[in-house]
Amino acid sequence: SQCATRLCPTIKNRTPMTTNPFLTLDQQLLGDIYSSTEAMDNLTTLCDDFGSRFGGTPGEKQAADFLKAKLEEYGFTNVHLEPVEYVGWTRGAVTLEILSPVQMTMDCITLPHSPPADLEAVIYDLGDGGPLDFAEYGDQVAGKIAMVNSKTQPRGAKRWVHRMEKYGRSILAGAKGFIFVNHYPAYGPATGGIGDNAEGLIPGISVSYEDGAYLSRLIKRHGEVKVRLKSTDRCAPMTSWNVVGELPGTADNPEIVMVGCHYDGHDISQGAIDPASGAVAVLEAARVLAKYAGRRPHTLRVALWGVEEIGLIGSHAYVDQHEDELDNVRFYFNMDAAGGSRPKDIVINEWPELETLVREWQSAMANPFRVGKSISAHSDHFPFLLAGVPTGGMEPVQRDLSGRGYGHTRYDTLDKAELRNLQDAAALAASFLLRVASEEHWPVERRSPGDVAQLFDKPEYNEERSIMNEIATFVAQQRAE
Repeated sequence: SQCATRLCPTIKNRTPMTTNPFLTLDQQLLGDIYSSTEAMDNLTTLCDDFGSRFGGTPGEKQAADFLKAKLEEYGFTNVHLEPVEYVGWTRGAVTLEILSPVQMTMDCITLPHSPPADLEAVIYDLGDGGPLDFAEYGDQVAGKIAMVNSKTQPRGAKRWVHRMEKYGRSILAGAKGFIFVNHYPAYGPATGGIGDNAEGLIPGISVSYEDGAYLSRLIKRHGEVKVRLKSTDRCAPMTSWNVVGELPGTADNPEIVMVGCHYDGHDISQGAIDPASGAVAVLEAARVLAKYAGRRPHTLRVALWGVEEIGLIGSHAYVDQHEDELDNVRFYFNMDAAGGSRPKDIVINEWPELETLVREWQSAMANPFRVGKSISAHSDHFPFLLAGVPTGGMEPVQRDLSGRGYGHTRYDTLDKAELRNLQDAAALAASFLLRVASEEHWPVERRSPGDVAQLFDKPEYNEERSIMNEIATFVAQQRAE
């Protein structure tokens, strides 16, 4: 059966928790984590030995093999690599040449899945590139190169507006190209995917805050800036790998508790915080759970995803390939970049019954994490959420709408990581997963497709979902012609 908005019958028989029945186990799990450097050791290997781990690089497969070996070392069973076929992308040379009113060449980078290009066009500055900017000025963009900044809460918006939406709105407006300006000074250009497991329709590049400001000044002073954009990027079929392993459950019909994080970063940096800090926190939680918790009633399955940064490709492939198991997935817990400096909270993706249960656990655990609810479409929980699986993640309850900081730039490097932050993420994950895998009276089941659709009818989610569907439909039509 599938229920989403009602309590399952077993929850009525559950006695609220007033003390911590896992106290001894918590002490063992946390004591080991906080007296070990294993998480930082693993992060150092991922970053300094394997580089970005971007899809198609040698370091990607080396990292997958390393993660597989670690899960085996920690005592997980059925550890294996699941291949994922996809449309990969390789960076080529790129030049952005200002033709008028001045003549100069500007530093830039192409964005993943950008097609090869050789075009001349005028730049149209759309500022923040939010819904309001396109509503007011989008009719001026056709035949030009749309320039937007990377602010995630644009003028007039009350939600996070993703780069993919800005790129897609530029396509709908008839733009010939796309310039993504980092809104943070001194961090250089900011990267990020613009495809949907396929080559983008128009070329996309990024420039630094300083160069974007210069282009804006030229436009204001001279009325028009004409540029030539040339790039030699290449898209081609590639193979990535999801790394999967498990601790089997003991119940007669054990459900599956999943925890995951992607391990691929962007090709311009080590991706130390995003995502690798989360990946090593998953590993560390897995290590101590295997060591101390033994076999719980329900199976714990770890998944370390490939090629998330260019479209959640690894996790989408997993959900497609494991459809026959999804009814048995009790919960998927996402830990993207969880070992960074941001608050370690638990966000449940619109499951009120689970919020109540997790708050009860929080009180017994004596851990000051907060419990929140929200939905984001831009990490590896989302394919599971679309399939109706109960999901959540380790992320701040109060999301920082200012942006990514040094994330998605060449400065997301190992020196930004701190052992204590990695330990905090691993400790919360271990204690939380212990409870999810042990809870007898689980209050929710998989949502039906109708319930999933109804979820996105809420005003706070409908606007983004609607425009992204419109963009996807238009792009599909263009590719079919």
